[in-house]
Amino acid sequence: MSSINTKALPKISYGLFIITSRKGGRFNGQVANTVFQVSSEPVTIGISINRNNLTNEFIKDSKLFAVSILARDTPLALIGRFGFNSGRQVDKFEKLDYQLGSTGLPYITDHSVAYLEAEVVQEIAAGTHDLFIGRLTGAEILKEGAPMTYADYHTIKTGGIPKTDVPIIKEVKTMKRWRCKVCGYVHEGELPPERCPVCKAP
Repeated sequence: MSSINTKALPKISYGLFIITSRKGGRFNGQVANTVFQVSSEPVTIGISINRNNLTNEFIKDSKLFAVSILARDTPLALIGRFGFNSGRQVDKFEKLDYQLGSTGLPYITDHSVAYLEAEVVQEIAAGTHDLFIGRLTGAEILKEGAPMTYADYHTIKTGGIPKTDVPIIKEVKTMKRWRCKVCGYVHEGELPPERCPVCKAP
């Protein structure tokens, strides 16, 4: 019998995305790392969303979802807005630049390399999550550039620089580093901020 070492799971390659949907006139969205193409004819994509999340509820109601594919230089504040807040308490789209696609769903404009829209054709219960398979109804390239990977995100939030084929020159300064005990974000500066800019924890 083979053993199961769950440390092997993070070795799977992931991206970083903002999944959006609507319920009536309300929008909601969340960060997700699981988006994949299922078939090419018809073109279908799949996403995995925790069944306790408000976005899951919105997708089940509207049978629609959109995917903003985040750029590698996406600021942590945007990821934190959609990843560490609940749409039950805050409007994640307040004072945010976004546009509506053909299905009326919002997608992020400033920090996305592309977006996809889909109509749900199948739902699959999978433990804590639901898999939504959607027929692609729209897709556009928004700007040139590399998409952010899940590995990039973890490197950036701990104060590192993602590896790239293009050399990056960073000015070296002697600064103190302050790590958030909740999300792991690392702040460099003489003093720590009162609240983490990513997850808003004290």
